[in-house]
Amino acid sequence: AVTRGGRALEYASLELKSDREIVLAAVTQYGHALEYARQGLKNDREIVLFAVKRDGYALQYLSVELKNDRDIVLAAVTQYGH
Repeated sequence: AVTRGGRALEYASLELKSDREIVLAAVTQYGHALEYARQGLKNDREIVLFAVKRDGYALQYLSVELKNDRDIVLAAVTQYGH
């Protein structure tokens, strides 16, 4: 379900919200799915990059550390500008 609609992550179990592969599939479809990922995955650079490239507004769900990452913020701003 997550590969067809990343929004489904909102309704997934905590175990699945902690599964890197599931979360990556979700954010690839829907950047805002990052909101529902477990905290540790919000600090995963690859997952975060997929999320902000899909939807720049996903920037709000990142860990504090990654909000200071120039490349990630640039990817979010670039996506939002298109």
